[in-house]
Amino acid sequence: MDVDEQHDGDAEFVTFWQERRVCFLSTPRADGTPHLVPVGVTYDHATRTARVITSRGTAKVRNVERAGSPVVAVGQVDGRRWSTLEGVATVRPDAEAVRDAEARYAARYRQPRANPERVVIEIAVRRFLGTVRPLASTPEA
Repeated sequence: MDVDEQHDGDAEFVTFWQERRVCFLSTPRADGTPHLVPVGVTYDHATRTARVITSRGTAKVRNVERAGSPVVAVGQVDGRRWSTLEGVATVRPDAEAVRDAEARYAARYRQPRANPERVVIEIAVRRFLGTVRPLASTPEA
């Protein structure tokens, strides 16, 4: 969805999640400690869905699959401005979800390299934290 189609008050937030920058994903390890890794993230404000493309055998995928539907977080920072999205993660291996996520990734970053083992971690966002967040969200930071 184009920024112009968003609620005017959320334009800064939407733009912040469209600009190219490295993000971080935190998933729970089996012992409950956080596994934090750099990733590329795309975010669809209309559906409140964040997406991370990755390979099937990675620790982040294993963490999500082992935990069932864990609450995870993705975040990014730009100087003093930052934003974190928290929500329930699921792994989507289906070709349609992967193609959609690859197209979104290409729009924010670059065309991803070919990867037959690619899956998508989809995050149904429930909470927004940070200095850059939607107007309708409750301050959490």
